[in-house]
Amino acid sequence: MKLLSLRMLALAGLALPAAAYAADDVRVAPAIAAPAPGKGQVVFYRPGGIGPLIRCTVREDDKMIARVGNGKYYVMQAEAGAHSYTAKTEATDTVRVEVEPDETTYVKCKISMGIMAGRPNLSPSTAEEYAKLGKKLKPQDPADLAEDIAKDEAKLAKPASAN
Repeated sequence: MKLLSLRMLALAGLALPAAAYAADDVRVAPAIAAPAPGKGQVVFYRPGGIGPLIRCTVREDDKMIARVGNGKYYVMQAEAGAHSYTAKTEATDTVRVEVEPDETTYVKCKISMGIMAGRPNLSPSTAEEYAKLGKKLKPQDPADLAEDIAKDEAKLAKPASAN
């Protein structure tokens, strides 16, 4: 009888982590509101991984438009049409995205090993892939991003005014 009780207790112990995993597995990523009427939007997100301190700085036409840290996402309103986004550290990566009106497009930024710094990898993604990350993703603070963009614009303007 004791042997049967011990076996049942052991099986219950194995089932508990499985149940906890299943409960964790059903968590959903933060909901993304619909874009403004007639506009599209792009969700840039960084799922984590290598280089947790490296933020993925996204530019369009050399202008910083987003910067997402490890486990963060940022939603940007965009005009419908073709867009080319780049991220650069010691290497540059570019992704071309067709933004549709009234739709949300997803772009994932992963960081891979580099010689001196991590190398960004921008790639198209899906709502399903974004949702699989669950509540691991947190929104990028808009105030921090606005500050970073202002500093970047000031830095880019400085050499032009020096002439």
